[in-house]
Amino acid sequence: MSFYSPGQTAEKTGFSIDTLRYYEKIGLLGEIDRTAAGRRRFSEDDIGWLGMLRCLRETGMPIADMLRFSELAREGDEETIPDRIALLEAHDRYVEEQVATLRAQQRQIQEKIRYYRDHLAGA
Repeated sequence: MSFYSPGQTAEKTGFSIDTLRYYEKIGLLGEIDRTAAGRRRFSEDDIGWLGMLRCLRETGMPIADMLRFSELAREGDEETIPDRIALLEAHDRYVEEQVATLRAQQRQIQEKIRYYRDHLAGA
């Protein structure tokens, strides 16, 4: 299995080392492996999980919901899957609403661009 230092993990995931420490401290990350000297080392699984956390965070999921999702995933029991699905479905609806809002705002911007282009063409 491959392991990565905090610096390598930060580079691979785009998270700062401070964010990695914070996520570990608040419980978004499971137990991080340590070297014999006590230095943290991240596994491929940790890198994958951080990718999921980035996706959730960048799409606007609150930290509290991310914590709940992390807790459920760590429990690993089949019985938590319906709760994980429900949490992700609720977030998916939120993302859909945000996309719809952005599309409407984009249309308004495009209308203004057309207005200005028409103005230039008529000048």
